[in-house]
Amino acid sequence: MHGTESHRFGGFGFGFGCRILRALLGAVGLSHDTIASVFAAFGEVNGVFAADESGARVIVSYCDESSARAALEALDGHPCPELGGRTLHIRYSVLQPTAPDQINDSVPVSLVASDLNIPGLYLLHDFVSTKEEEELLASIDERPWKSLAKRRVQHYGYEFCYETRNVNTRQHLGELPSFVSPILEKISLFPDLDNAASIVLDQLTVNEYPPGVGLSPHIDTHSAFEGFIFSLSLAGPCIMEFRRYTDGDWLNNNTKTQTPENGSNFLRRAIYLPPRSMLLLSGEARYAWHHYIPHHKIDLVQDSVIRRGSRRVSFTFRKVLELILANVTFPNIVILRDKKTGFFTD
Repeated sequence: MHGTESHRFGGFGFGFGCRILRALLGAVGLSHDTIASVFAAFGEVNGVFAADESGARVIVSYCDESSARAALEALDGHPCPELGGRTLHIRYSVLQPTAPDQINDSVPVSLVASDLNIPGLYLLHDFVSTKEEEELLASIDERPWKSLAKRRVQHYGYEFCYETRNVNTRQHLGELPSFVSPILEKISLFPDLDNAASIVLDQLTVNEYPPGVGLSPHIDTHSAFEGFIFSLSLAGPCIMEFRRYTDGDWLNNNTKTQTPENGSNFLRRAIYLPPRSMLLLSGEARYAWHHYIPHHKIDLVQDSVIRRGSRRVSFTFRKVLELILANVTFPNIVILRDKKTGFFTD
């Protein structure tokens, strides 16, 4: 937030020396520039940053403590006409100490998947042509979007429910649209995958990300989808970061290295996803590494500063898992239950 300092924001609290405020203001629909202009009346603002995925909380960073204190005293608990009459609830954000090996928050960004040494991770550049990219974007823009807090989505095959992080396999939305048939054909020829031709994908989520909007760290639900996840990036670039928590039991020995990009309890790797590239998560990359997109408008890729475009659109293809492990009370017995019918199978 300040120069090269690295901060982690904890719970609400008051303290002297704080230059950082956490504001709950129902910020959905407000640009960070608009919020900054209001808080700038009390002093120089370093920046406004999303506090979480809800879109209702922001972090406002000032250059000095007196400005933060003035804003807190003037705005906390009062409606703000410049922000649509919203009542602001403001607290100092506690500045928590970081471990010595986390002072530098940057992580080297790779251009090819092999540099990350994550088994099951693949990245193919120029998976589609510029013309194919334009046609895909035109096709989805002709169809209705569903608005979330910070992005828009479309679902095909089955709808992914973000509240449960799962799919309802009994509500089939139909076959995948014909405009993605060329993509599915290319996936069937995916290099380095011996069984690529036999992969069947029946669920597609299209996400549109505006500038500065990313994705929280997560692993796609194990019980919802099978082992291959294909994600096509269109329109704009981004950085995707991977985190492998060391308290898990699936840690490749080759990744057990002490490097500056490793946190105290997780390993970090990052890769640049250019437009028209296809990312594949399988095996360890799919099941053991969290992936996320930092909330940035600008990414530092090696020696270059890359500005994200006016939009980034991802096409994520998956296969819904039809059989799940059923809960049983008998040890050493595994029973599979069909998610569609509810019946058990051998």
